[in-house]
Amino acid sequence: MSLLVVGLSHRSAPVSILERASLSADTQVKLLQDTLAAEPAAEAAVLATCNRIELYADVDKFHAGVAELSTLLAQHSGVGLEELTPYLYVHYEDRAVHHLFSVACGLDSMVVGEGQILGQIKDTLALGQELHTAGRLLNDLFQQALRVGKRAHSETGIDRAGQSLVTFGLEQLAVGVPVETWAKDKRALVIGAGSMSSLAAATLARAGVREVIVANRTPGRAERLVEILAESGTAARAVPMGDVARELTRVDVAVSCTGATGLVLTAQAVGEALGAPVAAAPAPAGHAPAAAEGCPVDFAATAAAGAGLAAYTAVAEAADAVREQGEPVDADSLELHGSWADNATGARPAARRRIPAQSGPVRLALLDLAMPRDIDAAVHRIPGVRLVDIESLAEASADAPMAADVDQVRSIVSDEVAAFGAAQRAAHITPTVVALRAMAADVVAGEVARLEGRLPDLDEKQRAEVTQTVRRVVDKLLHAPTVRIKQLAAEPGGAGYADALRTLFDLDPETVAAVSRADLNDVDVKNRDAKNRGRS
Repeated sequence: MSLLVVGLSHRSAPVSILERASLSADTQVKLLQDTLAAEPAAEAAVLATCNRIELYADVDKFHAGVAELSTLLAQHSGVGLEELTPYLYVHYEDRAVHHLFSVACGLDSMVVGEGQILGQIKDTLALGQELHTAGRLLNDLFQQALRVGKRAHSETGIDRAGQSLVTFGLEQLAVGVPVETWAKDKRALVIGAGSMSSLAAATLARAGVREVIVANRTPGRAERLVEILAESGTAARAVPMGDVARELTRVDVAVSCTGATGLVLTAQAVGEALGAPVAAAPAPAGHAPAAAEGCPVDFAATAAAGAGLAAYTAVAEAADAVREQGEPVDADSLELHGSWADNATGARPAARRRIPAQSGPVRLALLDLAMPRDIDAAVHRIPGVRLVDIESLAEASADAPMAADVDQVRSIVSDEVAAFGAAQRAAHITPTVVALRAMAADVVAGEVARLEGRLPDLDEKQRAEVTQTVRRVVDKLLHAPTVRIKQLAAEPGGAGYADALRTLFDLDPETVAAVSRADLNDVDVKNRDAKNRGRS
């Protein structure tokens, strides 16, 4: 079995495609269940965030796995396979591990150094454990990814390389002026009271705005956020969602990040608030708002939202790995898969929509941090309105300089990928070694029983001493070979040593398989224990 990931992100697809392909919580569950039911996949996990959708699986065949995972993503996202395929990327084996570890470190996010992705990876693992779709490989992979991400943040200055998505967005609105200078004495409207909206409200308060108005569908959550802001000395009040249009006439800046599946602010509503009514622009062709949970951000642990290292997997290298396993790779398949793998090298400039700079004074600054979008992109055509959204932030971050700490994080990722690969290869031979030692123990037990039949007068102490001596001899004979074979198996190309060991000692394949099944049962027990701990 081999690790495969098929996905799309802000680096390979325009926001319009990501919006349509976003997966609700229920859809993610169905996708995992259907992936596990598919023939090529034995394990599955889905990493779905505001800026990426990735399906991880343990597959037995590369070509069939890519085709199946791509089809499943298309079916559950609601975007046709033919339309979705140009934006998909493929990572295989060590490249897939490298990709996830880079994501965990914030190297593949919108702004280098993102911290919230660790919470999202943790949620991905928890869902896979709850549904029992994450087996030994994906459990090991995602747990290691969490450790790698934490190591990168603790051992390097990668946090300094990035900023919070809110701060970065406000800087884009301020257009070269310090955020504190730009925000002073402004009135701000925050739409939504979730984690990202709460972070926006707190950031605006620290920046020195005169007042923060919070609008939310659930009044209680808005009131709690207002109380927190008031405790910090910021004037704040809560209003119903129905008052948003009226509040737009009174504020200087509005930030929106809700879980709505449609637009929260239309161009017409914004235009009317400014006394410049306009007709809302038609929705892009094929656009259909997708069900989403909003931006899943851990407010208490939100560090930076990020962008950085473009994934670099080439399908030719994946094909080399396939050839090593003996599976033929044909030219037609390479051409098809190449279009997917090439998308990992960067975003498509033609698909980006650059927000034009305002020629006159800005009467209303809008920051849209939602996916799917909350604010109609057509508002940028209204005089006096400046809009910054996820799409324009992606453009701006692409031009941001990379911090020196990024090289150190890349080195950590490379080392951890090598260590993970070695550990997985070593673990692959463990069932065979266990089966060998079990066979040796059976031989010892049989010979001791024969000895007792021939020498029935041995007392208990003598029998125990003979038994212990025979066991020590067997252990010493097996110790060096088993240690050495684990070392060899951990090296690249070491998978064949398990087969050699089974052949040399004529081990029963069913015994080896039974040990592997026992290991998988242990994983299930650990999954249930982790789930129970989370509930307690």
